[in-house]
This record gives sequence, structure tokens and C-alpha cells, in this order.
Amino acid sequence: MADGNGSGVAANPPSLNALVQYTKDLSFENPNAPRSLGPQTKAPNISIQVNVNARQVAEADYEVEILLEGAAGEGTETLFKFELNYAGIFRVQNVPQNDLQPIVMIECPRLLFPFARQIVAEAVRNGGFPPLYIDPIDFAGLYRQRLAQAAQAPSAQA
Repeated sequence: MADGNGSGVAANPPSLNALVQYTKDLSFENPNAPRSLGPQTKAPNISIQVNVNARQVAEADYEVEILLEGAAGEGTETLFKFELNYAGIFRVQNVPQNDLQPIVMIECPRLLFPFARQIVAEAVRNGGFPPLYIDPIDFAGLYRQRLAQAAQAPSAQA
């Protein structure tokens, strides 16, 4: 039903609200300090893994977690390692059921990421290294990859 001004806008438009954001777990290791803090002869190998998890906590509320794990260096020459579990509670209302999962698994982590990125950068800097600014993450690509893996899983079990 249209409102009185003839705009045709629904009375209850879709909404996405971040209710709270928080660090669930943060770990930073500098296993070879103080030796690792000296001048380096070459740029370290940096590896980063990303995972997104979500769970419904109330009728319209979802907890979304970004898990970031990373390391610089290799083997016994590890400079640092970090793990961050950063989460938020999001309220999603008036969204069609078939659009709900992409919103929770793509848009919510996209909103959390800049904060998680800053926490990692500061932890690395506080560990005695230049801040590590993680490149932007394609959460839509991660979501599509997870869907493809889920679609292949039943055929792998057959």
C-alpha cells in the first residue's frame, strides 16, 4: 500500500542496524623478540586467513564474526603472528528471507572490517613493527566461494 504522498514507498522499509561491535578474542605473538625487531634483510612473507561466521541470537538479531589470522616471516624466522575474532550484533528487519543470508554474510562483515583492520594494525604496531593494514576483503566473493563449496560437498560424499 502506498503512503499518502504517492511515492509508493513501503511503510516498513528494509533496515540493517549495527547494535554493538566488540573484540571477542585478540592474540599477538612476537616469538623471536628482541631479535626479530632488528633490521631485516628482506621483506617478510605475510599470510592472512579470513573467515566469517554468523548465528541468529534473537528473532531479528544476528551475531556476525570476522576471524582474521595472520603471520609474518617463515618457520623459525617468524616475526609475528596474530589472531582476531571481531564481532557485532546486527538487527535485520523487513528483508525477504531469500535476501537475508547474503546481507548477514556480506554486508555485516563489510561494516565490521574497517574496525577489525584497525585493531590488527595497532596490535602489530604495538608489537614493535610497522602497522599492517590488511587490503580490503571481497566478502561477496568469500560468500560465493562458501556457497560453491557447500554445493560440492554433497556430491563429494556420494
